Amino acid sequence: MDKICVRGGRPLSGDIVIGGAKNASLPLMAAGMLTDERLTLTNVPVLADIATMTALIAQHGVAVESQGNDSRTLSIGGAITNTEAPYDIVRKMRASILVLGPLLARVGEARVSLPGGCAIGTRPIDLHLKGLEQMGAVIRLDAGYVNATAPSGLRGAAIVLPFASVGATENIVMAATLADGQTVLANAAREPEIGDLVACLISMGARIEGAGTDRLVIEGVTKLHAATHEIVADRIETATFACATAIAGGSVRLLGGRLEHLGAVVDIMGQAGVEITQDGNALVVRRLNGLHGVDVMTAPYPGFPTDVQAQFMALMAVAEGASMLTENIFENRFMHVPELTRMGANINVHGSSAIVRGVSRLSGAQVMATDLRASVSLILAGLAAHGETTVNRVYHLDRGYEAVERKLAACGADIERVAG
Repeated sequence: MDKICVRGGRPLSGDIVIGGAKNASLPLMAAGMLTDERLTLTNVPVLADIATMTALIAQHGVAVESQGNDSRTLSIGGAITNTEAPYDIVRKMRASILVLGPLLARVGEARVSLPGGCAIGTRPIDLHLKGLEQMGAVIRLDAGYVNATAPSGLRGAAIVLPFASVGATENIVMAATLADGQTVLANAAREPEIGDLVACLISMGARIEGAGTDRLVIEGVTKLHAATHEIVADRIETATFACATAIAGGSVRLLGGRLEHLGAVVDIMGQAGVEITQDGNALVVRRLNGLHGVDVMTAPYPGFPTDVQAQFMALMAVAEGASMLTENIFENRFMHVPELTRMGANINVHGSSAIVRGVSRLSGAQVMATDLRASVSLILAGLAAHGETTVNRVYHLDRGYEAVERKLAACGADIERVAG
């Protein structure tokens, strides 16, 4: 099993190319199932989760093909010949549930295993199911599977989400594109990945209004058609490398990064002593005069993202003063804390909050990744640590980050992947 070794103490300098967003790519790939014509996606990241979604869509009978030798361009489309999403694939990735809406909309039935993924919380799918039921789906849970049919087809409905769930928003919007009549989705998630999905669906012939707001209005159409869509840059990868630059010191240009997609991250990082500015098609990140403790509460976009909480905690571990990080999205998202404390971080967890008292220096240690974002937080901590840090179980990392060790090494980090 591969591991990553980091020897800290080197500032970063150079350019890092930000890849296509994982959290946009997965629903966009599922959207390809809404038509028998070809949806061509460009700027697709090369990640384990993309391979998992490719396998899932392919086993439904829908073709997923790279264009020539370009693995970053995928063409998706064709007849659906199988409506079951099996446990062996779905257990690997939470986003597998996103085939439910397209299957129901396109062929009127689906049998989808309850999903897996990182063990960072229960993340129930009840909002997905309730929304689809309001659109006429008949849903039964049996033996770990969601069995869903739309005996009279899906129809438009007025749906209010009690929580701005990203996944539920995506599933409902995709299903609504082919439903009969108008669907109004209130308290919809506003993440840039939702906007990217809506833009793609519109290019496929969907009729959707309200992109970027918490109220989406979808007029169902009878058929979607072929389109080409470039996937938006990954704001979580952008924020991660901003944290890396802050914790190691130096100045880095993040090519393709978009300031307007970072939401609260820019202000919070500024309070911590880190400057992020837009320079053409790049973001310039540099640490100013020391790091300062800042209190953070995770929240739906444009609030501070839960997917950056672990990375920011690593940064706060070496900041001057104390900070409190409160996790409001997932209840088990502090599993990186014991590993950071192995490196000398001073962190105490009280319920959904973690009190971080900055230390002058971390020490390299053997640590173990427990989930996707925790894994990269340990690499970031290693950049600031004295001695060598070895991060084990980096298969979690490969689900959402492409060649992170090569990108950091190109900017001066002493980091390498060691084959297991």
